[in-house]
Amino acid sequence: MSARAQLAGARRLVVKVGSALVTDNGAGLSLAFIADIARQIAQLHESGREVLLVSSGAIAAGMQRLGWTTRPKSVHDLQAAAAVGQMGLAQAYESTFARHGLKVAQILLTHDDLSDRKRYLNARSTLQALLAHSVVPVINENDTVVTDEIKFGDNDTLGALVANLVEADALILLTDQAGLYTADPRRDPTATLIGEGRADDDRYLAMAGGAGSGISRGGMITKVRAAQRAARSGAHTAIASGREADALLRLARGEAIGTLLHTSATPLSARKQWLADHLQLAGSLWLDEGACAALRAGRSLLPVGVRTVEGNFERGAAVACRALDGSELARGLINYSSSEARRIAGRPTSDIEALLGYIDDEVLIHRDNLVWTGEG
Repeated sequence: MSARAQLAGARRLVVKVGSALVTDNGAGLSLAFIADIARQIAQLHESGREVLLVSSGAIAAGMQRLGWTTRPKSVHDLQAAAAVGQMGLAQAYESTFARHGLKVAQILLTHDDLSDRKRYLNARSTLQALLAHSVVPVINENDTVVTDEIKFGDNDTLGALVANLVEADALILLTDQAGLYTADPRRDPTATLIGEGRADDDRYLAMAGGAGSGISRGGMITKVRAAQRAARSGAHTAIASGREADALLRLARGEAIGTLLHTSATPLSARKQWLADHLQLAGSLWLDEGACAALRAGRSLLPVGVRTVEGNFERGAAVACRALDGSELARGLINYSSSEARRIAGRPTSDIEALLGYIDDEVLIHRDNLVWTGEG
């Protein structure tokens, strides 16, 4: 079955709409677009699909309400804009979905909600309960309180994290561009639209290079990275223009519009998926060639293969495993704190008890708590 056909058969969809669409390029909330996307989601809902909506636009909407014409640089001003704009955004979605007899729920997430295992599972349970009650979750980053998300985050990444969280069949990224091109079409007239490709093809990262607009914080490169992340849980990703008539419905029918980046990987288990989705790690372990080969072969990490321990962390923290050139190979949950890991690094397992006075585990990271994130 083709990837487009699989998209047509997708039962659970995560749909992300960008700031340029939701705010009409920063002019203020586009009630016409919000009404149109609600109509399309309602039609999908009637056909038995489950849809989770990830919506940008809070900061841009707040800027318009506050009379600001350029995006501020101050974190506190960004938080203020998000707080003001989120009110209007929630009201707009609630009223437009109500016309179709659908209830919506506002979900504001931070990285901490998805990096802490207990909060991750709570968020997952809440979203699943909402879907079971035929409620459409409207999800955004909690930009009003979290500085890292405003500075580094984007809702393309959030969309991929949500797709993994709820094990969605597909991620649909609606933007103001027709899809992914071989080069920036605004600068290169020979650029051509990529209709379909593999999400793990790193050539697309180079093609997508470049920042987003002054209103959005993403750009095409964040969409390619989101597709790679969503592919870990077996979700295909479609990137298309939200300004095309019935774009969402056409994509959901398997129509060949925009760009489809499909996955061919076996979905990761829920636990390893959660590990792979950590955007912030507590530290890093720098490994010799033997340890790198062991991880590549799917084995546990022993202390003897660790050259350097970087960071300060407690037992059970998520850490990166790096080759000596600095490239990340894997990440996992470590069995010892940073101070303990430094004391046993480079030493055989038989020395752990003598060095620490006790032994909790013979390995630094067990293979069941490791997920490969490197190439090959």
